[in-house]
Amino acid sequence: MLNDLFANTTIPVLEQVVNFSQARHNVLAGNVANMDTPGYKVRDLSVDTFQARLKEAVEAKHAGPKSQSPSEAAYKPSAAQAMEDVKESMKSILYHDDSNDGLDQQVAEILKNQTQHNTAIAVMRSQFSLLQAAISERV
Repeated sequence: MLNDLFANTTIPVLEQVVNFSQARHNVLAGNVANMDTPGYKVRDLSVDTFQARLKEAVEAKHAGPKSQSPSEAAYKPSAAQAMEDVKESMKSILYHDDSNDGLDQQVAEILKNQTQHNTAIAVMRSQFSLLQAAISERV
């Protein structure tokens, strides 16, 4: 029932953005911590891969249930499954970068990531406020 309440909002998408931002922050912080470690290669989570998977999940959500043959329905995930696939994909998009960017580049990436995280949290907070107002019947 709770999932149905959130299904028509942006909350599931924002949840995935927040989860990705947190995971990426941990990787980037590890890069800064190991900057002077001999032989250490910079790691990162692929933002492009995450965005592509999230886009696919959002498109699957908006496509919704349509009249499909059983074989077509078997290959198209539900909206909830599509979001779960985005969450699972974060485990496989870690890569090692041979460029070994400097501290300035890593700090810039952390700041961009923090901005993305804070924006997602702010939008999510406003979504919850709207839901709370709707539930309490106040405007």
